[in-house]
Amino acid sequence: MPKTIENIAKTHYENFPVGSFFIPKSYREPIHLVYTFARVADDFADEGTMTVAERIDRINEWQRYLHNAVNGESNIEFFVKLSNVIQTYHIPLQLFDDLLIAFRKDSSNPEYESFEEVLEYCKFSANPIGRILLHIFGCSTDEANRLSDAICTALQLTNFWQDISVDTRRNRIYIPKSDFILFKLHSSELKSTTNESTFREMMKMEVDRTRNLFEEGKPLFPLINKQFRFELTVIWNGGMRILEKIESQNFETRNKRPALNLFDKLLIVVRAILKT
Repeated sequence: MPKTIENIAKTHYENFPVGSFFIPKSYREPIHLVYTFARVADDFADEGTMTVAERIDRINEWQRYLHNAVNGESNIEFFVKLSNVIQTYHIPLQLFDDLLIAFRKDSSNPEYESFEEVLEYCKFSANPIGRILLHIFGCSTDEANRLSDAICTALQLTNFWQDISVDTRRNRIYIPKSDFILFKLHSSELKSTTNESTFREMMKMEVDRTRNLFEEGKPLFPLINKQFRFELTVIWNGGMRILEKIESQNFETRNKRPALNLFDKLLIVVRAILKT
């Protein structure tokens, strides 16, 4: 790989900390391995000029590498290390397979009929990461998983609303058709500045939905051990701050991607300190 595992994790998740110095050092490499697995597979679905079939072939190959390692049939260092993490922390292999289901779906740039379909996508693209982290920190319970799913889905949705200008250039649309119909808009208007007030109304609805999910997951904090609690609080506040940034530009994200600056990041940390 051209970058170190740690650098891949850090450079691709700038909004939210990934195995940062907020957690004990012993946990960082396992988390970086997990994020690297997800990040590289996601790049297969997103980057370059491969055909859909080629993208899916790469994702399938990535999955075989992992399964071979778990079965003791690999000498690829990255996958051997990741396999050790899976076995050490008793992480279900299905959680990694679920991530790849989402990346295969992304390979063909599907459209979503309803918000429920978007949530179903998040079930595979985002929620497994939270559940894997719960295993690593020894906090995996049915209730913790449920609350983690709400936060992870909210984080995924936040990225969707933040990245509309980026995703549109890739012909990737996560706003469901039912929402366009509700507001009498068309997906082609994501590439323009027409119907500004109506688009903003639609985006306000999406932001409100997402904020509700963040609030739904908030009771997870006291269920998490102290090694991960502060970083989780930073992640939660980071997502909420992105929603505030979307609001601050009056929900118009078609031509300007809201991003966190130094002040925002300091504010996120301060808010996390006050909440823990």
